[in-house]
Amino acid sequence: MSIADMTPIDLAGYIGDHLSQRGINVVLSGGACVAYYSKGQYVSMDLDFFNAGFSRRDKITAAMADIGFREDKRYFRHPDTEFLIEFLPGPLGVGDEPVGKIIEIKTRAGTFKIISPTDCVKDRLAGYFHWDDLQCLEQAVLVARENRIDLDEIEKWSAAEGKRDLFQQIRKRLKTKG
Repeated sequence: MSIADMTPIDLAGYIGDHLSQRGINVVLSGGACVAYYSKGQYVSMDLDFFNAGFSRRDKITAAMADIGFREDKRYFRHPDTEFLIEFLPGPLGVGDEPVGKIIEIKTRAGTFKIISPTDCVKDRLAGYFHWDDLQCLEQAVLVARENRIDLDEIEKWSAAEGKRDLFQQIRKRLKTKG
């Protein structure tokens, strides 16, 4: 399968496999997680990977160059896709809390690691809680409606972030599957 024909999720699998084979541990987060967990109701044009293994940047750059990506400021670009790839420094966390569960997803192009739906909701709520970003709140709602999430865990996390009252105001919007 050529990169030009890959969906964002296939691309995540391709990159995840390639980097893993080179000893680089990355985990997908951000908007691409929302796109995956919302079953395409949200579209993201970038794939944000956390550098969970704390690999050196030059090692990541060399591995990405092996598959045709070139570094352009903070992103990696490939001539056959519009999707941008970014590697965020670890540690992998949401707010002041480490990410709980990492899930492996198999695609036609490879396997990648992704944060859980519950942590994805926390990640989006962090944007809402701390920057009043209403788009992040809507993204959290999309993920919650399509997946099983742990609302009690999210409430505890919200309290630790100093946002329990705000969470109580939006709790009903986070209706979860199952």
